[in-house]
Amino acid sequence: MVIAVPKESALGERRVALTNDGVKALVADGFEVLVRHEAGYGAAVGNTAYENAGARVVPEGEPLVELADLTVCVNADDRLIERLKPGSAIIGFLDPAGNLSSMARLAERNVTSLSMELVPRISRAQAMDALSSMSTVAGYKSVVLAAASIPKFFPMLMTAAGSIPPARVLVIGAGVAGLQAIATARRLGAVVEAFDVRPAVKEQVESLGGKFVDWGLTTEEAEDSGGYAKEVAADTHAHELRVIGERVPKCDVIIATALIPGRPAPILITEEMVRGMVRGSVIVDLAAVGGGNCEVTKPGETIDYHGVTIIGSLDLASSMATHSSRMYSKNITAFVKSMSKDGVLTVDLDDEVIAGSLVTHAGKIVHAPTRLAFEKGESS
Repeated sequence: MVIAVPKESALGERRVALTNDGVKALVADGFEVLVRHEAGYGAAVGNTAYENAGARVVPEGEPLVELADLTVCVNADDRLIERLKPGSAIIGFLDPAGNLSSMARLAERNVTSLSMELVPRISRAQAMDALSSMSTVAGYKSVVLAAASIPKFFPMLMTAAGSIPPARVLVIGAGVAGLQAIATARRLGAVVEAFDVRPAVKEQVESLGGKFVDWGLTTEEAEDSGGYAKEVAADTHAHELRVIGERVPKCDVIIATALIPGRPAPILITEEMVRGMVRGSVIVDLAAVGGGNCEVTKPGETIDYHGVTIIGSLDLASSMATHSSRMYSKNITAFVKSMSKDGVLTVDLDDEVIAGSLVTHAGKIVHAPTRLAFEKGESS
């Protein structure tokens, strides 16, 4: 069975779906792996490393995904989809909710597609959890960006010119990205507070040296069955804004990470709050991909708003392509190995991980929310 690793085509994307370690593991399992020439260039994985791992490097202009039974990618665009062999499979970040027409095209071409965003958060699938991997990278890099942008030291310093107080950091959202941001900010010596609607994360925040902002919400009000934060009632949201608003003027740095699956990012930092921040403060809005937690965030841009730097980067994982590719490659490799035996891929619809990640199969959109959204769009 042939696996193809294309070179990513999205603007600024430096990651690659499989590193040489992933190739070596899959070749040992009986797969033949084809890698596009310099597919790993941005992630510091050269052609020779792939060849030494057992892959065949395919020059530009020669067929690649057209020959593959399975294509693994970071992001799938329409040009890639049109080149896939009918009856083949693809695994990657497919963003089914945001690419309904592409999902329909995959079904039309009889391509089995599995989206890494949909891997269920269960114990057995931890090694395949690419969202957590990329969130870890983003959480770390967000603090590094903030530290490079703020005109202050992060740690407390005792100098000949007197003592310098530490930076004060507020992390909004204590998921994987938020927890990594807390840990990184503490390592750099900042004083860190963390806000999350889920009281269950208090212990994790405190174990990393952060102070949890406890505002009295119950687990049932704040958390869905999958452990994700859920949208709160209007009066609760108003209280949430008051609690955050009390802390914002005291912050040197805010790292905002609050996302709700399938919905726009909630506004948790209003324009009025930004105006009340000290000049030189920094907001890194990791929720920019969902529109942003800050009301004035411009996704994909870094702006100055009344003296406050607001960073709405969308490519933090790509900016650390070496390690993010290594982590993603491990996720992809674990996923492929879990659904194959002796180099043959099996789509077991009774398998919780496969069923949860499956978007298209046997010529149909089988992921219910995607199918319903597509049908609703067609009928409107």
